[in-house]
Amino acid sequence: MVLSQETISYSQAAVRAIECEMQADERVVVLGEDVGRGGIFGQYKGLQQRFGSGRIIDTPISEAAIMGAGVGMALAGLRPVVEMRVVDFALCGMDEIINQAAKNRYMFGGQGRVPLVARMPNGIWDASAAQHSQSLEAWFAHMPGLVVVCPGSVQDNYSLLRSAMQCGDPVVYMEHKTLWGLQGTLDESLHVPLGRAACLRPGKHLTLVSWSRQLQVCASACAQLAAQGIEVELIDLRTLWPWDRQSVLASCAKTGHLLVVHEAIQAGGFGAEIAATVAQELGIPVRRLGGPRIPVGYAPVLEAQARIAEQQVIQAALACVQGRGRTRSPQLAP
Repeated sequence: MVLSQETISYSQAAVRAIECEMQADERVVVLGEDVGRGGIFGQYKGLQQRFGSGRIIDTPISEAAIMGAGVGMALAGLRPVVEMRVVDFALCGMDEIINQAAKNRYMFGGQGRVPLVARMPNGIWDASAAQHSQSLEAWFAHMPGLVVVCPGSVQDNYSLLRSAMQCGDPVVYMEHKTLWGLQGTLDESLHVPLGRAACLRPGKHLTLVSWSRQLQVCASACAQLAAQGIEVELIDLRTLWPWDRQSVLASCAKTGHLLVVHEAIQAGGFGAEIAATVAQELGIPVRRLGGPRIPVGYAPVLEAQARIAEQQVIQAALACVQGRGRTRSPQLAP
């Protein structure tokens, strides 16, 4: 029996979430490559030894077959967790999730449901080059029928994964490839619903919306901006679809400015949806900051060009609150 609160890793939080759901619901199964030995990030460590190979199922190296099997299992009444290793590999199974899982409930009038969780680790993977470092959350947010989740903390990787496994629709669950060793406090009693953002830092001069690993960079930038007298309200979106419009709009109405920052390429990124919505609803100055439209390089100096650094966030925030068309200055904000 574990304590209700303890310090564990992002990876261990995921193991704990799956263990709890497998104990509570015998319909929950896991399938994917290397899940029996714990997964490449340790996100299934010890689960096959506890629940057996009939529920923690090792598969051949075929993403289309894995995802297809998961969709079939879900339609037959199971609640599968489908491991894609990284989002880049999931591209080989896109037809199954886009044309089958996402559309089944609509096409058959609700007679079929696909309650699966597709785990697709997302983002830039250190020194892993262009084919292993993509941030593709906007692809899935664009697709009707899919729920899209991007947990950025230990607690969220436990609570949101449990909520995803309890969801009756297909969930694209996008842990960041470099967060597995992140340490944090876990409260197993804390329920985090899908579609609810979190305010990580209150502020009155600027609303900064981000998610996943980029939150760490944004939090550091916010601390530096605070030293300059600019109080930034930092919001972790957590679920990209459905996204928490109410919380974001309420914050923006208070601060009068919005900056959206994400690791994904800026062109066509999900930040544009947030910025456009806020501009339409509130008419306030908005800015977005994302990666350049380039493949991620292998060499560290090239990889760095694809990342959004702390100083870039600071500069964008300053431009947002001090630039042309501002509605108020930080000094005059109530």
